[in-house]
Parts: sequence; structure tokens; C-alpha cells
Amino acid sequence: MSEKSDPSLWQGFKAFLMRGNVIDLAVAVVIGAAFTNIVNSVVKGVINPLIGAFGTQSLDSYSSCLKGPCTGTGDTATGVRILWGSVLGATLSFLITAAVVYFLMVLPMAKYLARQEARRKAKESAEEIIEVTELEVLKEIRDELVAQRGSGHDRS
Repeated sequence: MSEKSDPSLWQGFKAFLMRGNVIDLAVAVVIGAAFTNIVNSVVKGVINPLIGAFGTQSLDSYSSCLKGPCTGTGDTATGVRILWGSVLGATLSFLITAAVVYFLMVLPMAKYLARQEARRKAKESAEEIIEVTELEVLKEIRDELVAQRGSGHDRS
């Protein structure tokens, strides 16, 4: 019995992996991971120094003390701090990533698909016009044949 279920299970798994959507998704994840590194580098190398012109260079060092005397950093820190700089840095990374993905990938693909749809509709309407024209020509031929038969019968 197991011999019978194993091949079907394997075949199902193989069919799942060979589906186009799974492969596209895998490619998107790999590209997204690589792209995240680029965005993080831009935030650390460009955005943080720009913010550093007005304060500290690292967004992670921006914080507010919620309770007690806040002294020290890392494991030796005392008090309760809200690290809003880290949240700001992550938000900037997200916004930059979302903007680049939208403007460089989503928007061009949407325009491309809209053009393809317009071409498909234009092609369909052209085919309909051709079909209607052929139908009209056939009707004219039929009417002409009927007229010729009618005139031929009158002469006999």
C-alpha cells in the first residue's frame, strides 16, 4: 500500500513545485531579500548621516526615558527607555522599500498589462468588424443570386 501512496505523494509535490506561481514567488523572495540589503545600506549610509547633521548619526540612539534615571547603554542601561529612533529607522526602510517596489515594479507592470489588455480588445474588435464585413458580403451575394434566379424565371 505504501508503494502506491508514495509515488502519488511525490508526483503531487513535484507538480506543486513546478507550478509557475511557486517559482515566481521564490524568485520574488530572493530578489526582495537582496533588495532589502540595498535599502538598509541606503538608510545607514545616506539617511542616517543626513539626520546626523541635526543630531546623532545613528537613529538607534534616539530614545526617550520613560521611568527612572536613564543612564548607560546596552546591557548596562538603567531605567526604562522608549527607542523611537529604531522605529523611525525601520519605518524609513519600509517606506523607501515600498516606494521603490511600487514605482519600479508595480506601476510599470500595471501599465504593461493595461497596454496588453487594450491591444487584445482592439484585436477582438477588429476581428468582429472583419466577421461582420464578411457576413455582409455573403448576404449581398445571396441577395444577388436570388435576384438573378428571380429574373431568370421571368424570362422562361
